Amino acid sequence: MTIYSNQILESIKKELKQLNINLNKMIATENPILYSAAEQLFNAGGKRIRPAIVLLVAKFIRKNNDISNEQKRLAEITEIIHTASLVHDDIIDNCDTRRGINTIHNIFNNKVAVLAGDFLFAQSSWYLANLNNLNVVKTISKIITDFAEGEVQQGIKTFDNRISIEDYIEKSFYKTASLIACSCKATTILNNSNLDIQHDFYLYGKHIGLAFQIIDDILDIISSSKNLGKPAGSDLKNGNLTAPLIFALEEKPELNKLIDQEFQFNEDTKKAIKIIKNTNAIQKSMDLAQEHIQLAIHILEDKYSKKYTKDLLLISYYIMYRIN
Repeated sequence: MTIYSNQILESIKKELKQLNINLNKMIATENPILYSAAEQLFNAGGKRIRPAIVLLVAKFIRKNNDISNEQKRLAEITEIIHTASLVHDDIIDNCDTRRGINTIHNIFNNKVAVLAGDFLFAQSSWYLANLNNLNVVKTISKIITDFAEGEVQQGIKTFDNRISIEDYIEKSFYKTASLIACSCKATTILNNSNLDIQHDFYLYGKHIGLAFQIIDDILDIISSSKNLGKPAGSDLKNGNLTAPLIFALEEKPELNKLIDQEFQFNEDTKKAIKIIKNTNAIQKSMDLAQEHIQLAIHILEDKYSKKYTKDLLLISYYIMYRIN
């Protein structure tokens, strides 16, 4: 994972450094509590994988590999939108830590956290409007609608053991893949690329996003709380039934009892994780993620010169091998 990430980040190292500087400027507000909440989020770090993808796509489609100021701003907007969604996710999931530090609602309260998330969405919308590109505005605005759709779908299927892999993939698209897909497409729009290229990179982002979410859900089962930056098994505890559990149910129907009990005891979550690990569910989930990675790679290799797709291929492998 480190090898892939170092190689990827090297080509956009300067842009990512400036992105981190700009993010703090973009969340400026006269309200000290809102600013403190927003600053806390960005100072917590994170992989910046979403803006990195935007920057790499921008670099790839530009004639001289130079990223335009508008595309750099889009990368920043993408990260602000993502961060805003995390604030609301943490409230809904009652998550106490994120990236190893206390969550906003845990430091302040739910009201401040909701307002901080809303503030970030509002700031992203303002900067988006200032790109002065209606098609980009339409494309990126769809992300926020999809976030809401994903949360509703997740909410109505909490602890629902009838959820299918198809349901899970649809929800994962709304909650994760839509942001990456639409951001990739918007990057090509800013470059005045034709509709075929816009569609290709929308699909590339969609499959990368789905793979990213599946790997995240595997890590929730097999990683430690220290590595995750949040409690392991939090998806199970919150009733968010993900690919590993859905596949495990096919082999171990006794998991249904724990789901029906809504993992009410701490030992229930540990027991469920142990059962899942003793099935083929993790491997099946990895195969599903690999399928989406291969679909993303196929788009690049089928239509574009391999000479210029190195970084985009590397980020595809990086997402897959975060698990190692």
